[in-house]
Amino acid sequence: MSVQAGWQGRFFEDFAVGDIYQHPLGRTVTEADNIQFSLLTMNTNQMHFNSEYAARSEFGRPLVVSTLTVAIAVGQSVTDLTQNAFANLGWDDIRMTHPVFAGDTLYSESVVLEKRESSSRPHAGIVTVKTRALNQRGDEVCSFRRMFYVYKAGAEQLEGIFPQGATSLLEGTPLADDGTP
Repeated sequence: MSVQAGWQGRFFEDFAVGDIYQHPLGRTVTEADNIQFSLLTMNTNQMHFNSEYAARSEFGRPLVVSTLTVAIAVGQSVTDLTQNAFANLGWDDIRMTHPVFAGDTLYSESVVLEKRESSSRPHAGIVTVKTRALNQRGDEVCSFRRMFYVYKAGAEQLEGIFPQGATSLLEGTPLADDGTP
């Protein structure tokens, strides 16, 4: 019996320029998501929460807040890209290329554009990616470039994060100082 670590994410060394990651989880955006995000971010544009107002537009119904679309795409990418990141350095070239409506399901994918060692942080590197989000029909709804610091494998900042339980998960008995039952 041994403890098997869960997915730990990618480290700087795991990225290669040209690699494409199709992020595994899709996300259906609901009307409630859109309204709550509008309220949370104080976005008072009625295109996002007033059906009568939005019906007069060329879209005929409320649009999902564009920053929610970007936030979902970023969130979808974390598992593959930034599980071990400690700082975002910037987003560039954000494009909203197709409207998103409540009921659309978004998927995201990213390509590694650049990577380099950090000159000031020997425990990390800098990675630049391009991410795009697609709706359920394959229409690109947004894209952006993103740059972030990511730890290298073995960085001391990541050691000892998971706490040691007071009892064994299997037996429910106290553990010895070395972590064995």
